[in-house]
Amino acid sequence: MTLLSVQDLSIRFKTPDGYVHAVNNVSFDIDAGEKLAIVGESGSGKSQIALSVLGLQARNAEVTGRVLFNGENLVGMSQPTLNKIRAREIAMIFQDPMSSLNPYMPIERQLNESLELHEGLKGTAARQRVLEMLDAVQIPDAKNRLRSYPHEFSGGMRQRIVIAMALLCNPKLILADEPTTALDVTVQAQIMQLLEDIQKEHGTAIVLITHDLGVVAGFCEETLVLYSGKIMERAPSSSIFAAPSHPYTRGLMRAVPNIHDDNATLFAIPGQPPNQMLQINGCPFAPRCTDAIESCVNTIPDLVGTTHKRACHRPAEDLS
Repeated sequence: MTLLSVQDLSIRFKTPDGYVHAVNNVSFDIDAGEKLAIVGESGSGKSQIALSVLGLQARNAEVTGRVLFNGENLVGMSQPTLNKIRAREIAMIFQDPMSSLNPYMPIERQLNESLELHEGLKGTAARQRVLEMLDAVQIPDAKNRLRSYPHEFSGGMRQRIVIAMALLCNPKLILADEPTTALDVTVQAQIMQLLEDIQKEHGTAIVLITHDLGVVAGFCEETLVLYSGKIMERAPSSSIFAAPSHPYTRGLMRAVPNIHDDNATLFAIPGQPPNQMLQINGCPFAPRCTDAIESCVNTIPDLVGTTHKRACHRPAEDLS
């Protein structure tokens, strides 16, 4: 059953110098209980897609297309109606827990807000639910830390608190925006295991937004590769890792450090992402692609395929 259906989503921002086209005609579906990864380098439009689902764009954003959640279009929905969906039906784990948590409020008060708004819980009932969730995300000695402030926790503990906040109302969909950024490798693994355990227990669908392919491996069933606001490739994650078929995906894979070879040279994709204020007539990756041909510069490739979809003019077997 399709839970979220994004259809021809485009997002642009009006600036004094013109429009910045952040997302261009992106479409994808995610089923109930499914885990989908959206992968791409910084500036590819990953976070803007997540923010558009919850209607949290900046004031100068213009959004077109449809974002259907349980068949209901969220684009253009009024803020009071969206407030009934946020946290209760769709929750978001923001990238930086230190900036998403209020430094002037104890964590208990911040966690209680969702329960008061959506569940009508206060007092002892709310505290019990908060404690249950803090225990679920493995906050040690949670009962004695309810009155603690965000700065009194480590980065990993703050991330767990943000995850607890997202899970309080048992949402059907979680948008996890770089949930392991700035955490060391051990804590990253703990956070990803925590998300997987929660997903299995509650059947929650998860959209994982990341630039780290290592985080995706073994976690998400499907992976969507985004570049300059367009989908370059979408396939089952096992297929992406076994046989990436778009030059950009291959570049991302090669850029992952090889921990088994101390002498391996770290690969970097040459060039810079395109200026998204300029009209692009062809594939946005063409200027950086070593396999580009004339049609790549002049014609935008369609996203084609059945299970494994790609937007590239050249057959996969012809790529270097």
